Amino acid sequence: MAELNWVAAVTRLRDRREPGVLVTVAAVRGHAPRRAGAKLVVGQQETWGSIGGGNVEAVAVDRARELIDAPDPQPELMDFALNDKVINRHGVQCCGGTVELLLEPLPVVPAVAIFGLGHVGLELARILARHELDLHLIDTRPDMLDAGRLSVLCDAPARIHVHEVALLPEQVLAELPPGTHLLIMTHDHAEDAALCDAALRGGDFGSIGLIGSSAKWARFRRRLESEGGHTPESVARIRTPIGLPEITGKEPATIAVSVAADLLLTFERDRAAAAARRTSEDPRIPLPHAGPPV
Repeated sequence: MAELNWVAAVTRLRDRREPGVLVTVAAVRGHAPRRAGAKLVVGQQETWGSIGGGNVEAVAVDRARELIDAPDPQPELMDFALNDKVINRHGVQCCGGTVELLLEPLPVVPAVAIFGLGHVGLELARILARHELDLHLIDTRPDMLDAGRLSVLCDAPARIHVHEVALLPEQVLAELPPGTHLLIMTHDHAEDAALCDAALRGGDFGSIGLIGSSAKWARFRRRLESEGGHTPESVARIRTPIGLPEITGKEPATIAVSVAADLLLTFERDRAAAAARRTSEDPRIPLPHAGPPV
């Protein structure tokens, strides 16, 4: 067991973009190995911290890893009776009390990259920063990424990653985590076109969205197929226009709300699709823990 406090362990999982479960001793009655508030972080291969060892911890780790593999894990409670009359899969604990554990899944959060922090890009960043995700901000104009300008994103739940590039913003694509959702809205149509071309050529991206008019997209599509050599099926991966079609306002904040809402719907569809895939791959995925105390 690695020696690392639970806060640092959760941070490590977040940095690695790996799922986990936070296990907390929620309540204790009578004698028990640890007091209420003790925590254990369970990853796919490692654990950090302790809730007392023995059967309680071993069963909790088993259940936490079931949750990690579950299609749509939700927080749950587990009760343990610590006496010699209760025999469990990992043995007997005879402390004499009872323990209630809270298991909280720590899913991998979505990643989003906004290319272009102009009026719309900044408004969009302000909205998305209020959500649990990794938010990457890229612009070739240093003043767009000025710390003072981005101060409106401080203290937000999202992790903000600022990428300053003097030229060729498409180079940042290689630095993004797998599954990142791309939103292309730079000040320069040439940059937009280069980003579209590079995104289609490689990388494991969740979605590719391009802001702009139908006329702009018509030009881009012709160039991507004729000059870039991309097939129509590949070019169709790019979504444009982005945002909800029912929202037609042109103000930057209105466009940002529309694009953010569309992206949140994409997150929901991705989660549902992932849950369906995992269930079909293993129909024996366990249901949430229920029944008498263990």
